[in-house]
Amino acid sequence: MIGTGSVTELKSAPSFNKIKNSSLVSVGNRTPEKAADYASRHGIPKWHKDPYDVIRDPEVDIVYIATPPGSHPEYAIETIRAGKPVYIEKPLANTWDDCQLINEAALRAGIPVYVAYYRRSLDYFLKVKEIIDAGSLGQLLSIHMQQHFIAREEDKDPENLPWRVIPEISGGGYFHDVGCHALDIVFYIFGDPLGAVGQKSNLGGLYPPEDTVTASIRLQGDLLVSGNWSFISPEAFVQDRIYVTGEKGTLEFSVFSFDPITLKLGNEVKNLSPKGPEHIQQPLIQSIVSEMLGEGRCPSTGETAAITSLVMDQILGT
Repeated sequence: MIGTGSVTELKSAPSFNKIKNSSLVSVGNRTPEKAADYASRHGIPKWHKDPYDVIRDPEVDIVYIATPPGSHPEYAIETIRAGKPVYIEKPLANTWDDCQLINEAALRAGIPVYVAYYRRSLDYFLKVKEIIDAGSLGQLLSIHMQQHFIAREEDKDPENLPWRVIPEISGGGYFHDVGCHALDIVFYIFGDPLGAVGQKSNLGGLYPPEDTVTASIRLQGDLLVSGNWSFISPEAFVQDRIYVTGEKGTLEFSVFSFDPITLKLGNEVKNLSPKGPEHIQQPLIQSIVSEMLGEGRCPSTGETAAITSLVMDQILGT
């Protein structure tokens, strides 16, 4: 594993030692103290001050890149050159062009790339996909995504902004960090996009990139998706919901809050609440291990992740 950020503490890293035929054997960070502390706290046998030593470690079969997106191509391409598969935090890279650098290197080398759009393996979203695939709503008529979140306290210190709102590190702002999850799961459930347009603005002025985004996306079958994101919303107006309208009824579900899935068919209303795992990435990591053992397929790859990055570029006009 390269990187020791907060995403690894509970969401991902513990999973590696809880899955059969898998273990986390090496961790690296450019700040040696962070690597040593992480290895000590998590019982990891080896730590490295040079992340490239993780890649070169002969005991490492696959490298998990848990650093900000701006560094993903550098580490991913070096891992691919070493002949090892790579599991990369989302988004795959800052831009679609950078995603293509990774995917083209992987294609030439015949090496798989996996990306941490872990919602594709969670029971909650698999239930939504099951409902849609069964045709329960009949012809689908529209999809609307609405994600409104409050500004974070760390956003209010202009001299010490978090990396997620520094574009050269993160690729943009919170739309890159949060909106990508909503886009990716919509594409997984409803199909690949044909194109997208959008508008962006910075209404709060807390950091350089956009804090407000709207989008219009066309899917296969001329199904239209609208989206609205705000990262400076008053607390009273926080929302995290995707609304699906069909000729026979409606379906609502969340992306981050895991509020009950609401299915309305005529006068019948069902609320479904599939539970999430303790370590949110574990089902996806399990699918990677299974694929490497020749026993399954991972639903989130470099190719699928690049589609989401392309749409984000189209929406933001970058």
